[in-house]
Amino acid sequence: MTATPESAAPADTGPPALAKKMRWWDGFAMSLTMPAALIASLGASIGGLGAWGAIAIWALSMVLATATNWIYTELAAMFPDASGGIAHYAAEGWRSRVPAVGPIASIGYWFPWTTALSVYAGIIGSLVQAQWFPDQDWSLSLGPAELSFPILVGVAVIVLLFAAAMIGLHVALWVVYLTGGMLLIPLAVFLVLPFASGDWSASGLHWNLHGAAGLREALVWLYVMAWTSFGVEVCATFAPEYKDTVRDTSRALRAGVLFSLGVFVLLPLALAGYVGEQKIADDPTTFYVGAFQDLVGGAADVMTVFLIASLLLIMITGLADGSRVLYNMGTEGTTVRQMGVLDKRGVPARALAVALVINVVVLVVLKTPLAIIVTGNLGYILTHVLAISGFALLRRDRPDAPRPIRLPNAFVPLAWLLAAFLLVVLVVGATGFSITGYGGYKELVIALLVLVAAVALWLYRTKVQDRTAPTA
Repeated sequence: MTATPESAAPADTGPPALAKKMRWWDGFAMSLTMPAALIASLGASIGGLGAWGAIAIWALSMVLATATNWIYTELAAMFPDASGGIAHYAAEGWRSRVPAVGPIASIGYWFPWTTALSVYAGIIGSLVQAQWFPDQDWSLSLGPAELSFPILVGVAVIVLLFAAAMIGLHVALWVVYLTGGMLLIPLAVFLVLPFASGDWSASGLHWNLHGAAGLREALVWLYVMAWTSFGVEVCATFAPEYKDTVRDTSRALRAGVLFSLGVFVLLPLALAGYVGEQKIADDPTTFYVGAFQDLVGGAADVMTVFLIASLLLIMITGLADGSRVLYNMGTEGTTVRQMGVLDKRGVPARALAVALVINVVVLVVLKTPLAIIVTGNLGYILTHVLAISGFALLRRDRPDAPRPIRLPNAFVPLAWLLAAFLLVVLVVGATGFSITGYGGYKELVIALLVLVAAVALWLYRTKVQDRTAPTA
C-alpha cells in the first residue's frame, strides 16, 4: 500500500515508501520495551496481589500474549506491506461485517502507544530532579497549564526523540540499541544475583487472591497489565520495514515473546524473594535502587541512569509505533488523508508531528497523566479482541489467500477462546476502578470519546474527502 505524495513525483520513482532497513533483531530490540515497562509497574502489582499472586498473574498475562503473538505471525506474513500492525489485521478481518472496526481498532491501538511518551517523559523529569537537581522545585502556573523543572525536562526529551525520529528509524535504532543494552544490565543483575546471593527466600511471599473477589481482582490486574505484556506485538508494526518481511517479522515476534515470558516470570520471583514483599509494597517505584546497590555496590546515580534508559526505550518505541499506525490509517482510509503522507526520506513526518503536539499538551496540561495511559488499555485490549477474532474470520472468508506462514487449524478455536476471555477482561477491568485505584469514570469516558472521535474522522474521510460509502 502506497502513500499519497505531497506533490507530483517523477513517474519513474513513485511516491516515497517506508525504508526496508530493519532485520529481526532490530524488531526484537524494540520489544525490549515490555521488560522495561515491567520494571516501571512490577512493584505496585506485588503490593496489591502479594508476590505469588503477582508472579502468577504476570505469568498468565505473558502466556496469553505469547499465544496471541503466535497468531499474529500468520497475519503479519499475510499483509507484509501494512504498517498498522494488529489494528490492520482487525480491520481486514471485520471489513465485510463492521467497517467501523477499522478506525476503532486503529485509534484504540494508537492512543496508548502514542501517549506513553508524555507519561514516561514526566517520570524522567521527576527522576532527574530527585537525583541531581532537588533544589529545582519551582513551578509556573499558566492557566490550565503548568511549567516546572520536571515538565521542562520531559518536554526536552520528547522534542529530542521527535528530532531523531524525523531523521529516520535507522537513526532512532541506534538509541534503541544503546538504551536496550543499558536495560539488559540491571535485568541481568536482578534475574541472576538474587538467587546466587544466599539471601533469597520464599518464606515471606504471599498469595492475596481468594474466592470470587480474588478472581475479579485478578481480571482487573490482567486489564492493567495488558499493554505491558501484550505490547510485544510492536514487532509486527514494522513489517514493511524488514528486509525479509516474512522471516524477519515472525522471528522478531517469537524472539520477543519468548524472552519476555522468561523475564516476566523470573523477575518478580527473584526480586520479591530477595528484597522482601513488604519492602517492595512500601516503596514500589524506587526499591530497585536499594536492591541494585545491595547486589553490586552500585551508586544510586548508576541505577537512575539505567531507569531513565529503560524509559527512553519505551518512548522511542511508542513514538515509532504510534506514528506508523497513524500513517497507515491515512493510507488505508480510516482517518483523514493528510496523515497518510511520507516525506522525501520515507518518514511519516505528519504523524510524528501529531504525536509531538499531543504529548507536549498532555504533559504540560495534565502533568502526571498515568491514568490516561492505563485508560488507553480499553481501546488496546479491544483491538486485540478484534485482531484475534479477525484471524479466525479471515480463515473462513479467505481460505485460499496466500499465507507464507500458516499455523495449524487448532489455532482457529484457540483464537475464539482468547478473544472471548480478553473481552471478559476488558469489561471487568474497565470498570474495576476501586480495586487498583488507577482511574475512575472520567478516564473511562475519555477512552470512549477517543473511540468516538476516530469514527467521526473516518466518516469525514469517507463522506467528505473520498465521497464514498463508508468502508474500512
